[in-house]
Amino acid sequence: MTKEEKKTIVSEATAQEMLEANVHFGHKKSNWNPKMKPNVYGTKGNIYIIDLEKTMEHLEKAIVFMKEIKKNNGKILFAETRPQGQAIIEELAKDLKMPYVVSRWIGGLLTNFKILRKRVEYFIDLEKRKNDGDLKKYTKKEQLDFEREIEKLKKRFEGVRELDKLPEAVFVLSIKAQMTVIREAQKKNIPVVALADTDCDPTLVDYPIPANDESISSIKYIMTKIQEALKED
Repeated sequence: MTKEEKKTIVSEATAQEMLEANVHFGHKKSNWNPKMKPNVYGTKGNIYIIDLEKTMEHLEKAIVFMKEIKKNNGKILFAETRPQGQAIIEELAKDLKMPYVVSRWIGGLLTNFKILRKRVEYFIDLEKRKNDGDLKKYTKKEQLDFEREIEKLKKRFEGVRELDKLPEAVFVLSIKAQMTVIREAQKKNIPVVALADTDCDPTLVDYPIPANDESISSIKYIMTKIQEALKED
């Protein structure tokens, strides 16, 4: 990575901003993974403190990787099943025109992609038929049943309607909380980018970003930096 690339990517990512966003706060000493030791600066009271230089270093690597995918018109699937990050992930993915899954993970989305894609296509077709007025030929009860089915499918598949092939990468906001997603990606050899708090094993993903993965301010800060960098292209 050139000096120019570094300046472009993290020119605003200062340690002070990260401190204010609580990016540095890890978990209690009793709840940590020794594999995160290289990314730990020290302790404060009973809490591990994340080394923010490591955060910036790994954030740079992750952004360069994702920018290359976007440059080549690839897809990054953003996933978050915990309440604190769902709105942030959905907003970012929509802004970047990337697929996303929030709330409940769609089991088999990666490992049984072709089968799940047929369900997505059925949803898209059913919605189109409704918009074209094709469902008006059915009884009111049948139309109501279709409406309910469309809403159910929309809630599940809206974020992946444009995902017509496996993504080039997967992004999750927590290694420990999103292991189901990570395992599916691993089975399909899809690289994973993830926030790595002090209670997780960073070696489970390809691009770990040492950071507090529970604080909304921390999540928002990291995701804003990623969003700004990927929007540059």
